[in-house]
Amino acid sequence: MSEHDLVIRNGTLIDGSNSPRRAADVAVSDGKITEVGKVDGKGKREINADGRLVQPGFVDIHTHYDGQATWDSQLAPSSWHGVTTAVMGNCGVGFAPVRQDDRMRLVQFMEGIEDIPGTALYEGLPWTWESFEEYLDLLDSLPHDIDIGTQLPHGALRLYAMGERGVSGDLATDEDIAAMSEITKRAILAGALGFSSSRTLNHRSSLGEPTPGIHAAFDEMVGISKGVGSTGTGVLQLISDFTDFEKEFHMATEMSRQSGRPISISIGQSWGRPDQWRQLLEAMSKARSEGVEMRGQVATRAVGIIMGHQASTNPFDQCPTFKKFADLPLSDRVANLRNPDIRTKILEEHADITRAANDKRRKRRWDFIFELGNPPNYEPDPASSIGAQAKRKNVSPAELAYDFMLQEDGRAMMYMPIINYVDGNLNAVREQLLHEAAVPGLSDGGAHVGTVCDVSFPTTLMQWWGRDRPHDRIPLETIVHKQARATAETVGLLDRGLIAPGYKADINVVDFDALTLHAPTIVHDLPAGGKRFLQKVTGFDHTFVSGVEVASNSESTGETPGKLIRGAKGV
Repeated sequence: MSEHDLVIRNGTLIDGSNSPRRAADVAVSDGKITEVGKVDGKGKREINADGRLVQPGFVDIHTHYDGQATWDSQLAPSSWHGVTTAVMGNCGVGFAPVRQDDRMRLVQFMEGIEDIPGTALYEGLPWTWESFEEYLDLLDSLPHDIDIGTQLPHGALRLYAMGERGVSGDLATDEDIAAMSEITKRAILAGALGFSSSRTLNHRSSLGEPTPGIHAAFDEMVGISKGVGSTGTGVLQLISDFTDFEKEFHMATEMSRQSGRPISISIGQSWGRPDQWRQLLEAMSKARSEGVEMRGQVATRAVGIIMGHQASTNPFDQCPTFKKFADLPLSDRVANLRNPDIRTKILEEHADITRAANDKRRKRRWDFIFELGNPPNYEPDPASSIGAQAKRKNVSPAELAYDFMLQEDGRAMMYMPIINYVDGNLNAVREQLLHEAAVPGLSDGGAHVGTVCDVSFPTTLMQWWGRDRPHDRIPLETIVHKQARATAETVGLLDRGLIAPGYKADINVVDFDALTLHAPTIVHDLPAGGKRFLQKVTGFDHTFVSGVEVASNSESTGETPGKLIRGAKGV
């Protein structure tokens, strides 16, 4: 008789603890890891992992599957990239709590802030809830391939508690704060992993309204955090511009200090303040040394916009002549754009728009727009930019970009890094990733569906930083620890992220030598025919969630063992 449900034999184990890799078998029964080392007993299923890495499933703590999780059992492409747990409800946007008359407002915020088509959201969301507790119950009733957890979003909370005042800029009264704190407390007790808020002017609804959290004063932010703290569990998540660094960081610190709960903050290198990320991480280290539990969520590469005729944006989409063909099927659009007279007209209009804008950034950005390639190059040499190529060829960058995007029958794509590429390389990202206060995050899975495809961050972390970067690589043991165990700890999920007896059997078996990230492609599989980028990967041979294989060779198996995580989990 078999003694185990699954035995993975002869693999090279990277267990998530940051310990050196070692040869080991792994046994699984009833969704838990039961033995690690030399396993003598037989398994109902056995996998020979000779020449493969065996490691814990990845925990992605920054996604936006809040809508997709209500209509889709497969949280692709996260589950293709070794992710076995996804945390959503980030950046203060989500769909609960909500009154019936406010549903469209929440859609507009998600559409504008996270670039998810409003038609897809309104068509796909079942809207069978009002309270956050009812939203959790719905998620709990639906099948999913991977585990999901969610946080209470500030935008929805503020609108629900304050009505129109919550989005129009009013300060919260003491009564408002007490109401929001009580709603937060109930949500955490029902199973929300925490509370999230956005305080950046970059986050606006599809109508241009700033995110509701930006209107919140110190008392509101701390008051809601105390609502989390009153439960003795839960985490806090924040994104901010930190325009007044001392004031904003003091607020973030007090949110954690006065609630007694951990806080994580989004961090990236911006053009306007290229060194602030370092200031923020250093301040976090100091706060941590004083007992405040803070972590920075950092990206594993630049955050970049994908441009092309299938994407949501390209350099010519504001040109009147281009707009005439924008809604045509791709083949018809490309045929028209190849007409020399139309090409000349669009390039003239683009030049006029650029001159009228008199925007130095608009002119300079050609030096930071690159051919994406397949496999994609996420650390391109500035000498390969569209601007640099155009200069060498003595043509305008617009001409070069126009002709390039017509390649591959109009499917060729360009890449414009906007965060973490000020220096023309990823050295800042490496420093961020290795900082003791930082964990990988910010993949935005489920969001920015027509402009960004960063859900593949975990694969970049392994492939680029662990194998392909010509210099200054990161040890795989550190990579796996950061993306599995450290992320799990950040959101209070202590039952996963390690390959050790008693832990959840979320496991990846990886052909590291074959690991390859492919270029994103557009599919039209969202509700109402909405489009999104998906990105394939080769090299994840097997991905298990609670001992059930959910992906084989980076393709879904159709299995749905994933559960809604209600609250912190320990072992």
